[in-house]
Amino acid sequence: MFTHLRTQLKDLIRASVAGSLGDAALSAVADISLDTPANRDHGGLACNVAMPLAKVLKRNPMEIAEVLCARISLEVAASSLKDKIASVVVFRPGFINFHLKPAAYHAVLEDVFARRDDYGRTDFGKGRKVLVEFVSANPTGPLTVAHARQAAVGDVLVNVLNFTGHQAQREFYVNDGGNQIRTLGLSVQLRSRELFNDKVDYPEDCYQGGYILDMARIFAAQRKFASLADVNACSFEDFCNFGKDYLMDVIREDLRIFRVTFDNWSFESQVATPEKIAATLDGLRQKGFIYEHEGALWFKSTLFGDDKDRVVKKSDGFYTYLAPDIVYHKYKYDRGFDLLVDILGPDHHGYIPRIKAAAQALGKDATALEGLIIQLATIFRDGKQLRMSTRAGEFISLREVAQEVGTDAARYFMLMRQVNQQLEFDIDLAKKQAPDNPVYYIQYAHARCCSIIRKAKEEAALTPAATFGLLSAEAEVDLMKKISQFPDFLDVCVQQLDPFTLTRYMQELAATYHKFYDRCRIIDAEADQALCAQRLALVDAARIVLANGLKLLGISSPEKM
Repeated sequence: MFTHLRTQLKDLIRASVAGSLGDAALSAVADISLDTPANRDHGGLACNVAMPLAKVLKRNPMEIAEVLCARISLEVAASSLKDKIASVVVFRPGFINFHLKPAAYHAVLEDVFARRDDYGRTDFGKGRKVLVEFVSANPTGPLTVAHARQAAVGDVLVNVLNFTGHQAQREFYVNDGGNQIRTLGLSVQLRSRELFNDKVDYPEDCYQGGYILDMARIFAAQRKFASLADVNACSFEDFCNFGKDYLMDVIREDLRIFRVTFDNWSFESQVATPEKIAATLDGLRQKGFIYEHEGALWFKSTLFGDDKDRVVKKSDGFYTYLAPDIVYHKYKYDRGFDLLVDILGPDHHGYIPRIKAAAQALGKDATALEGLIIQLATIFRDGKQLRMSTRAGEFISLREVAQEVGTDAARYFMLMRQVNQQLEFDIDLAKKQAPDNPVYYIQYAHARCCSIIRKAKEEAALTPAATFGLLSAEAEVDLMKKISQFPDFLDVCVQQLDPFTLTRYMQELAATYHKFYDRCRIIDAEADQALCAQRLALVDAARIVLANGLKLLGISSPEKM
């Protein structure tokens, strides 16, 4: 199988390094990587082992690569690998590239049919426990398109982590312990008074959206308010609790529509109580990481690379937002997670160094926490950007986008750029059922696979072959090669903590499949039926990989379109 071929080549490269350069050189190579060259003329697999060896041995990487290439070529010629390796060549600045015969890619199809739904699954993560916290919106309004991008990235990232051998979970942290909940309660209270013609002075720092008035109407109906006196008789805490609970239900429904299900919901009011904050800070003080200055408590975050120390308790006795966040991250580590991934909005750049410092103060390695900054998504309709102002209560909600373009398109479009790039979401394009809509293009490839498999069975009594020795045409080899890259692209997603690479792969796979479909006839009574059956198997393999990728993206795999 293709994975076995990779293993064989890695073992051969290691043996060649030891045999040509000595065991000391081999010990300097942490791992042997085999990647797919971007240029198809550079072969099917490439190894960069000569580059790190050049630094250790202080020799030209091209010279090292030539030495290794000569030895590897002799070993290939004397082994069964000669049936799968056409040649071994060197490319600047020191790559060792393997040109593969079609037989090498036939093993890819064997892998796909042996593993089917599990094709692409790896043990890359080796069981590492990961907690991905994302969205975590304050329960003060519906989720917006900004939250939609975080939701898509976080959800797919967890899917990929679990598919690559990690034990990953999703967590939503509900910030219900701050002043925003009281501001929400006041907003609902004042709008409730307006319902009964009370002239109120509505502060600018209250929530301005029309949804607050809708909530006031719902609350008034639930409590059966008949007059302003009824509103005034209702406790302020009741307004706060109603507002928080109502909007948490809205947020959960928004996420359900977007196909995001959280494993854990943690609440600041329960996790970061004043008692737990005080105990955590006292523990850090005993370690020498908290000190008092001018009546305030400071976290010595500069010890861990932050640009300045941070106040955790102000001189007036109130905690800063960093104090409960330290407690929350301690709570996450105490639950046994090896890696914490915090997915944050673009206004949190300065937050990452201080919370990474906190993680180290808690006794964790600097690599035990990763902060991902997700840039904003800009919405376009009719070629014009839609303006939004959260302060004025004017925003486009996650639910509106998902309902207008469909959840499949909404999720995919939110993943079409790297997380560190701003994203332009074209509503008109997302709604189109045409090849220039990327999610439609990918789903159509899957539906096309299903259609031809049905048609082959019904019209020609043709079923996929179990052997693939006749597949050697350029379009056939290109498709097998692209299928072989699926696990590699998933590992890149994990290394970069960014699912964008998967969307790029899916577009490339769909394009390669459509090209194959246009060039290679499958149902043809006048053609070699053995070849047709093997091409049909290739179609089925593409269908399996398309379905596996779409499932990881949380997008449906239609059989008809």
